[in-house]
Amino acid sequence: MFILALSVSLWAQSPHGDELKISCDDCHKTQGWTMEPGSYTFKHDSVGFPLLGQHQSIDCKMCHTTLVFSAARPECVSCHTDMHNQTVGMECELCHTPKSWLVPDITRIHQMSRFPLLGAHATADCNACHPSVSLLSFEALGIECIDCHQADYAATTSPNHVDGGFSTNCVECHYMNIFSWSGAGIDHSFFPLTQGHSIGDCFQCHTQGSDYSNISAECFSCHEPDYQATTNPGHVNIGISTECLDCHTTAPGWKPAEFGSHDAEFFPIYSGKHNGEWDNCTDCHQNTANYAMFTCIDCHEHNKSDTDNEHDDVSGYIYESQACLDCHPTGDGEGSFNHNTSNFPLTGAHTTTECKDCHVNGYAGTSTICYDCHTDDFNQTVNPNHIEIGVNTECDLCHTTDPDWKPAEFPVHDDYYALTGAHGRIATDCFSCHEGSYVNTPNLCLGCHTTDYNETSNPPHAAAQFSTECETCHNTEAWQPATFNHDAEYFPIYSGEHEGEWNTCIECHTNPSNYALFSCIDCHDHNKIDTDEEHGGISGYQYNSDACFACHPTGSAEGGFNHNNTNFPLTGAHNTVECSTCHVTGYTGTSMVCVDCHLEAFNQSANPDHQTAGISTDCQSCHTTNPGWSPATFATHGDYYPLTGAHTSISNDCSACHQGNYNNTPNACVGCHQENYNQTTNPNHTSLALSTGCDECHTTNPGWNPATFGVHNQYYVLAGAHISIANQCVDCHNGNYNSTPNTCYGCHQDDYDQTSDPAHAAANFPTDCESCHTQSVWLPSTFNHDGQYFPIYSGKHNGEWNSCVECHTNPSNYSVFSCIDCHEHNQTDMADEHQGVSGYIYNSNACYNCHPNGTSSKQFQKKILIY
Repeated sequence: MFILALSVSLWAQSPHGDELKISCDDCHKTQGWTMEPGSYTFKHDSVGFPLLGQHQSIDCKMCHTTLVFSAARPECVSCHTDMHNQTVGMECELCHTPKSWLVPDITRIHQMSRFPLLGAHATADCNACHPSVSLLSFEALGIECIDCHQADYAATTSPNHVDGGFSTNCVECHYMNIFSWSGAGIDHSFFPLTQGHSIGDCFQCHTQGSDYSNISAECFSCHEPDYQATTNPGHVNIGISTECLDCHTTAPGWKPAEFGSHDAEFFPIYSGKHNGEWDNCTDCHQNTANYAMFTCIDCHEHNKSDTDNEHDDVSGYIYESQACLDCHPTGDGEGSFNHNTSNFPLTGAHTTTECKDCHVNGYAGTSTICYDCHTDDFNQTVNPNHIEIGVNTECDLCHTTDPDWKPAEFPVHDDYYALTGAHGRIATDCFSCHEGSYVNTPNLCLGCHTTDYNETSNPPHAAAQFSTECETCHNTEAWQPATFNHDAEYFPIYSGEHEGEWNTCIECHTNPSNYALFSCIDCHDHNKIDTDEEHGGISGYQYNSDACFACHPTGSAEGGFNHNNTNFPLTGAHNTVECSTCHVTGYTGTSMVCVDCHLEAFNQSANPDHQTAGISTDCQSCHTTNPGWSPATFATHGDYYPLTGAHTSISNDCSACHQGNYNNTPNACVGCHQENYNQTTNPNHTSLALSTGCDECHTTNPGWNPATFGVHNQYYVLAGAHISIANQCVDCHNGNYNSTPNTCYGCHQDDYDQTSDPAHAAANFPTDCESCHTQSVWLPSTFNHDGQYFPIYSGKHNGEWNSCVECHTNPSNYSVFSCIDCHEHNQTDMADEHQGVSGYIYNSNACYNCHPNGTSSKQFQKKILIY
């Protein structure tokens, strides 16, 4: 029995494979292996693939081509040819059912895609968008309107979209859910077309043939003719605002309208006493041609008699509409305007003046400053002329409100002429000085007191040519006593040696017609012989009165004048000069400043030209008193050109730079060193067109070294690692500054050639180093492998590799790469994983084509389906 059982087990193996786990008699009968329709009890649902639709009526062999039933794949594409050529993916069940290949609800399916069918798209034929639909191919299309409607955009002429530079984002203007490009299809939400604007003819607003883009949203821009033609009220005449929305809505016919600013700008008619008391504008504005005109006195309840009685105590009242508004600006009888309770009470001449004489431009904002109303009076006043003498425009400083400007005071008289002493006693008797004319009254004593001056005989002021500045001797109290400080101002005669030695002025002033002349040598005890002997050895001594005074200004023999004891000792050339050569106009007050005597010498100096060069007139800053002005120093050379560095060694050798001519010596380096510039070859200054401003690179140190090159960045920017060697020029230039390359590779070719990971030269990497590296360091470098080729710094492959050669197995050609040589791939497993994938091959390029992001999902097929 055991042997029999073993025999049955060996020879009764199922031809349907190991995965079929049902009893044989579910399908077969003992009569034979042949299956009779309707005789088997096997349920296809039990294997996860229920037979629906047309699958119920087909022969099993159409799907199961072998007796191993599990070898049949459940994917549609495993049995059915992809008629769409992979343009919609391989998941047929997304559109089709087992009942039929026909798709009755393609619009619904399309709504789940990235481009739902709205508006006219819902009724469009598929081939209108999908040109290969006849071949059952549905290529991926762009979802932007312009992708399909470029021709419509280009052909549109009203407006011309191309010429007008209209956006190609059609939905900015057009609705997708409307069946027309125009009319209701226009998205006009930026300017809602409601009420009066609800119009179907675009050309009512947009000029035919225009580009539609420059029309203003301001009402007035379209409705200017309406504004200008409106006569009730006349908008133009009364200057109504062109902001139509201030009064109107968009309701047709411009009504209802409300002039809401009337209360604030003009007069309260929507509030206060007049609210509801009028029906039309013409109730108050009876002249429709001029709404600036209005009437109060023609209204329902006014009459002149009663109104006059009510205002009998109101100053300035007149029965006139403008006057009504002026006193009752709010239209209220209570709290009306009273000038005397304002900050400008009416007094004097103002009490009899009509309101309109002052309120020429209305009542609001009328100035309370006298001058603002009386400018003409001020300007036309000639006695005194207020403008010429600069009288203050504050009229109330001198005037009251009394008529005709009188009486007037002049409290600021002291600003022009101080009234003191005897003048103070006649301060109110203006005529005494002004004699009726206030314009040309002199403000000098002599102007009024010329007669007093001319008639004075002791001393005779005019004959002695006394100063006409009376205040030098007199004050304003009285002519006497007078002060004449002869001792202090001229010569001591009331003190010292000459006190009591004279009786009358003419003893010394022997010419009574000229008191500036005086005599010493005609006096009681002088004689030339004795005086000459007494002055033996006195440099510059002369026997004349001026010389006497010059040496004896106090009249005393002791302590006579000695030039060398003064603050101007005589040295050098001054020792041999006669006194009169310097003291041309006398001795007192002779200047000690060199240029005051030597101005002519200064002006005539030509080498250098002192005036042109702006040399200081302080002669002693360069010269001594030695004759001939030599030797001379030029201590202020630094004011013109500082001598530093190598220049200091020739600071006393003036001819080295000036060559005997001090006028046109240049003060720019190149002016002297042009030849050095032209002959410099490393670098060649001329060929490189380096600046001739030598001090931009050099100092005045000898030998032109050290030198900087501050404009290096104009030729090559020193950044990163280059900054640390900015002063080590030889590192890059090797002593030659003319042919140094300015590309990275030009200096770093050895670095490029010797790099082995990756081998730049072998892999033909670009020599444009900055595409990966910065100037700071070689590493880290940036190589956008993820963006340009394949994600290795993100996604599934991040951290899965150590060096480039793991994928780029041919180090001589980095365009070659390998996927199938990687750590976890083997062909058998990959073949199993890709069963049912049409076109699958075990090849690195194929891997990359289907998995460009390095992921194992069906992302590629899904994207195709969406399209």
